[in-house]
Amino acid sequence: MVHTKDHGSVRAEVADLFRSALNTAYPNAGIEPVVAACNNAKNGDYQCNNAMALFGKLKGTENAPKAPRDVANAILAALPANDLISETSLAGPGFINIRLNKDALARRVGSMLTDGLAKFAPEGHAGKKVVIDFSSPNVAKEMHVGHLRSTIIGDTLCRVFEYCGSDVLRLNHVGDWGTQFGMLIEHMADTRKARDADKDEDVADLQELYRAAKKRFDEEEEFKTRAREAVTRLQSGDATSLASWQRICAASRREFEALYTRLGVTLQERGESFYNPMLKGIVDGLKETGVATIDDGATCVFVEGQSVPLIVQKSDGGFGYASTDMAALHHRLNEEKADWIIYVTDVGQSQHFELVFGAAKKAGWLKEAAGPKVSHVGFGLVLGEDGKRFRTRSGDLVRLVELLDEAKSRCAATIRERRQEAGEEIVEAEVEEAACAMGYGAVKYADLKNHRTTNYKFSFDDMLNLKGNTAVYLLYAHARIAGIVRKGGKDVYALAASTPVTLEHPKELELALHLTKLPEALEDAIEELAPNRITDYLYDLSEKFNSFYVDCKVLGSEQEASRLLLVEATAVVMRKCFELLGIKPLYRI
Repeated sequence: MVHTKDHGSVRAEVADLFRSALNTAYPNAGIEPVVAACNNAKNGDYQCNNAMALFGKLKGTENAPKAPRDVANAILAALPANDLISETSLAGPGFINIRLNKDALARRVGSMLTDGLAKFAPEGHAGKKVVIDFSSPNVAKEMHVGHLRSTIIGDTLCRVFEYCGSDVLRLNHVGDWGTQFGMLIEHMADTRKARDADKDEDVADLQELYRAAKKRFDEEEEFKTRAREAVTRLQSGDATSLASWQRICAASRREFEALYTRLGVTLQERGESFYNPMLKGIVDGLKETGVATIDDGATCVFVEGQSVPLIVQKSDGGFGYASTDMAALHHRLNEEKADWIIYVTDVGQSQHFELVFGAAKKAGWLKEAAGPKVSHVGFGLVLGEDGKRFRTRSGDLVRLVELLDEAKSRCAATIRERRQEAGEEIVEAEVEEAACAMGYGAVKYADLKNHRTTNYKFSFDDMLNLKGNTAVYLLYAHARIAGIVRKGGKDVYALAASTPVTLEHPKELELALHLTKLPEALEDAIEELAPNRITDYLYDLSEKFNSFYVDCKVLGSEQEASRLLLVEATAVVMRKCFELLGIKPLYRI
């Protein structure tokens, strides 16, 4: 008898049992089990779908099975006795339906409370070094709605890997170097002369600084010349130029940090300038090994299957962001010793990263089959309700700070209104805390619930809706669930230590099964680098809980103790999902 675990992924445990059966029944087939959740719960909880493919593979061999169902029967005959599967059945040409043992499910739900959720994290990632490059705004430019997606998708991926025990390096590859700094530094110098200004006044409004400098650069030939000379001075290490550059970067950093604090996101800044000392050595190395060649004066890496090369040094000898990205990748592989490097940017940069990764493979930094992995996590556009790119009426991209202010303000008004209607006291500190959690959570969830590659319409009305798949609905649902536990008046953790969970009603079973699928949702999120797998799971959990609560009386029922444990397990799993999504749960609203 195989005794399975009371934690971790059920799907992985079922797959292990069927792997053993496949190896016993067909030892030379070299086939991995294909196990998935059943589409129709009436048929079972899981399904093993190997029989048809294996039948095709064995066709024409000695003693080949006559039909896919014969293959399925042979697999079932070899399935080890175990305490996880209660029954199996065959469907169609050879699908194996699997029903789980309800006692095994009950033990897993109980374990969520007695042992905590740490043991339910997906396996295979603990101790691995994962570098995630995300957010990456440009210095002297304000963060806008486009930065929102990279910031919150990247943060969620970091949180998932951290939960799995990975050593995660959260890198903010800010645009803190380049030709634009010449015009900024020159305009700052002119402003100081004109106003005899206080030393920080010239960076007080970075947006105004950038707009004014850009206008002069486009319109004044003499200023454009001086700006280009300023770039040369900066790049050659001129002390005055570096001091101005550092003040611009520091002012930008303060603005970025204020937004990251509101969003609950932590990052380690490592801007483009960090890699400047490495660029020449990287390009020289690529040339010496023949990976890079000179084409029309520029140093290029030609990647098989790509129509354009990666230009690692321009014909005038200058370095661009391709050179920086190659240096950054080399540093992350060799200095950070990363096992997996993940870049979170818009899908428009997909070809660029294909070129960078292809160039790294050509240089021998990356191997196809083994060693460190690299992934580009591309995402689509944020659209306005008119279906066009989300902009203000004046045509500017929407500032992220204004968007967060608006979400918080609307939530505060809703909370005050509901408390007034209920005749409850309005405590402003509580309203502020709830409005921040709900407003920022709503903005994050509205983005994360879409598959990252799709464009999505930004709508305050939709994301702040109290019904449907929104953070606001889910936060209210969690608060209600927490209220049931409070009203029960019992120490649920003492109860969990002494009382087993029992699953007799179909809705209890349905809820318990979904609770135990948390690791699978996270496995899929990691496999696809897609946070919407977590939002899908969370919303389905709230729906299954509602269905359970309608049919199964909790407080005052004969099964109160066991059902309170199911209620608390639901709350605990919801809170873990909120944590992974960067949303603060609310216990009272």
